[in-house]
Amino acid sequence: MGNIETPSFSGNIETPSSTGNTVLPGQTFTSNPSPKNTVSAASIDSSGIPPTRRFNFIADVVEIAAPAVVYIELKERHPFGSRMITTSNGSGFVVNSDGLIITNAHVVANKASVSIRFFDGKEMEGTVVAVDPVSDLAAVKVNAKGLPVLRMGPSSTLRAGEWVVAMGSPLALSNTVTCGIVSSTLRRSKDLGIRNKDMEYIQTDALINFGNSGGPLVNLNGEVIGINTMKVTPGISFAIPSDYASNFLNKVYEVLKRGEPQQRHWFGMGPDSTRRRFIGITMLTLNPELIMELKNRVPDFPDIGGGVIIHKIIVGSPAFKGGLRAGDIIVEINGKAIQSASDVYKLVESSQTLNIVAFRGHLKKTFTVESEEIS
Repeated sequence: MGNIETPSFSGNIETPSSTGNTVLPGQTFTSNPSPKNTVSAASIDSSGIPPTRRFNFIADVVEIAAPAVVYIELKERHPFGSRMITTSNGSGFVVNSDGLIITNAHVVANKASVSIRFFDGKEMEGTVVAVDPVSDLAAVKVNAKGLPVLRMGPSSTLRAGEWVVAMGSPLALSNTVTCGIVSSTLRRSKDLGIRNKDMEYIQTDALINFGNSGGPLVNLNGEVIGINTMKVTPGISFAIPSDYASNFLNKVYEVLKRGEPQQRHWFGMGPDSTRRRFIGITMLTLNPELIMELKNRVPDFPDIGGGVIIHKIIVGSPAFKGGLRAGDIIVEINGKAIQSASDVYKLVESSQTLNIVAFRGHLKKTFTVESEEIS
């Protein structure tokens, strides 16, 4: 992570005099006429670098990473007019100066193209060229040259307690920065409801909100070590490790190198995945550990032993039309108890009509959702 210097408080800090004089910033205090007892504020830093520069290491990371972070919008035509309206949004970042961008698969949904806004405010249309729905990664290509890029760093050497910086566009606010530490590097995919049992996730306490999905989680060297994907509650967020993203990008580069037309390529789908249905949500399995933490943090959290919490819902999706909303906790579908997101996936694939029982706070509600096939 690099050596981080911390302020020293071993005797160079000025104190008020016994006569009541207070030393202000930029002033010196003399306890007696002897010059050797005069302590200058500038002497705190023997390197000659102002403390505000030395210790603002987060700002240094932002200077490196921010120019490569993009805002992603999904737009549709208004049903009662010709104007385009935003139906969903997220974040991403440039990994190749020729216009290749990585984000979450759930950010682009099942769209063929999305709107991209760059750090300088310029907007372009991007084509979704690859999607891996299992690892929740997608690649978008724009027709541009010479773009600033972010370097992928290794996530395998990441340690709990390391500083990380999350960047993205939460609530459509571009270029937003939060920081925190790595809480865990070993959150298994089965705990998050991802079907690929071989994946692990990075847990961080860096604040992530809606719209941060797909944005980079970077280390203090300005390298991407994760892709922000999900927030459960303030202080509990998850990111896809950069090692998985690097493997995904290698597949994308192979496709682009072959000169195939810019159309969407699907990765990570086995032979049993030829028929796929969706309802338009991302979700998190509520294991006992998360339930206990959520009960401590959320006053109206229901008294449940399991289920899945909806992290994000796409506006206009089957789930949205059926009345479900982000934060709802699904506990039953078609009369079957839900213990994990895998249970939901299986029922979505096997049933077109879903009778869903979910908690919204302490209130138990029933919803009917019609799943749709992904084209």
